[in-house]
Amino acid sequence: MTARSIRGAAAAALVTALSLTAAACSNPDGSDGGSGSASTSAVVGIAYEPDSLSPLLGYGKDGNSKIFDGLLALDADMKLRPALAVELPRISADRLTYTYKLRPGVKFSDGKPFGAKDVVFTYRTILDEKTNNPSRTELDAIEDVTAKGEDTVVFTLKYPYAPFAQRTVLPIAPEHIAGEQDVNTGAFATRPVGTGPYVLTKWSKGEKLSFTANPDYWGGAPEVKKFTMAIIKDDDVRATRLRSGDLDAAILPPNLAKGFADDANRRTYTATTYDYRTVTLPTGNKVAGDTAVRRALDVAVDRQAMVDSILNGAGKPAYGPVPTDSEWFARGTERRHDLTAAKRILDEAGWKPGKDGVRVKDGVRAAFPLWYLTGDKLRQEHALAYASDAKKAGIDITTEGGTWEVIEPRMKNDAVLAGGGSPADPDFDQYNLLKSSLAGDGFNNMAWYDNKAVDAAVEAGRRSGDKAERKKAYDTVQRELVKNPGYTFLTHIDHLYVVDKRFGALSTQVEPHDHGLASGPWWNVEKWRTGGAEK
Repeated sequence: MTARSIRGAAAAALVTALSLTAAACSNPDGSDGGSGSASTSAVVGIAYEPDSLSPLLGYGKDGNSKIFDGLLALDADMKLRPALAVELPRISADRLTYTYKLRPGVKFSDGKPFGAKDVVFTYRTILDEKTNNPSRTELDAIEDVTAKGEDTVVFTLKYPYAPFAQRTVLPIAPEHIAGEQDVNTGAFATRPVGTGPYVLTKWSKGEKLSFTANPDYWGGAPEVKKFTMAIIKDDDVRATRLRSGDLDAAILPPNLAKGFADDANRRTYTATTYDYRTVTLPTGNKVAGDTAVRRALDVAVDRQAMVDSILNGAGKPAYGPVPTDSEWFARGTERRHDLTAAKRILDEAGWKPGKDGVRVKDGVRAAFPLWYLTGDKLRQEHALAYASDAKKAGIDITTEGGTWEVIEPRMKNDAVLAGGGSPADPDFDQYNLLKSSLAGDGFNNMAWYDNKAVDAAVEAGRRSGDKAERKKAYDTVQRELVKNPGYTFLTHIDHLYVVDKRFGALSTQVEPHDHGLASGPWWNVEKWRTGGAEK
């Protein structure tokens, strides 16, 4: 998981710019279209906007960036395919060298040619400690990256890193523009230039991002010519604007998406995900950091009830960052809801019920605050359900809503209803989530979790090239989280998108936590025909 992914879609340095702009309605950028017609524009409502549009600062790192391309991309089945590279990389026998042959004739949207120097510039800049990229540790395996002429790039690794090729979906920035600016403060972060199928035309902070198709895109000019991301943080407002016709599509929580189930003009798409909701239990908090309290909460919580009542069945119980249907899930680590066991754990650890029913140990009440992001109904409902389950065990949790600006300074001591998850590889999520050395590093390891066995296992998992050894390492991580759960994992959430039917039969990918922009039924909008069918 990246430094900011656990904060949720709110940090869309991890998020990719994608949306469709509206025809058939009066939309945010003033364009109108005819309902039912073959439209070349559309609008979609999303919950959060990016912090930056620079891949040098983390934007679009998981692929599907419509402004940029990576060396590789992911297809509908989440398999790697060539993008700016003309083929998949050649990998040396010792798995320490990856060689990419670049696609000829590619140009940036300003007309300048793309070449190997741009790839070298992008990766070296991200790896520079002066660059404020919260995801730098994801590229830790790189020893060096060099250009061999204009059309070949060679990566040399420090150690065999099994999922390295998946890291090269990272977007490539133009050296001739980004290299002439301050990487952290330059205009490139808000006025980007890339090789992708779309070009940013306007970014009205807090309101919308507007894009137009790149007519010279190497993959063919998109037929959807205009799109706008309407930034609508409140779930209820997003649903209302969709129903009124102000939006063509929107991502919605399950309880709001079900209101469109019988709508003859709209279709709901479900995307399976690795996206989880979890409660951080800060190690420095006298209550939340107590192992007995953590273990008690882990079995006091009724995960299935949350899936049924909050998600309306659109998801599954979560026992860790890995979904139960993944090949990487450690069988036997499921935790059954058992309130009696929770009370017994607390009793044996000396947490005794007080006169008001709240447990006390050594003069400390079993109480702490739990923050959730204001306007995020799913997080709020998860937080309330968690607090209710905890109260039955004698733990008093006070739920509080706030913005990330309010929450972030409190994360070291207060619990947070957070999110994360990446389908690419176990390393992508677990390293930043659990590595003790990353505690306090932005939104990495928000619980300040400190477990030497887990530290060793996540290092072994990323450094081994043997799948069986990696599976053993990640099994260790999941079993250690049973013994001392620094997080209470609650649910894995399916993402629901409601889209106007005139856009045809669309598809979704397996999605990460950061979603709604690069993901959703419009993940491959550049391949759509204007009548709705894909090419």
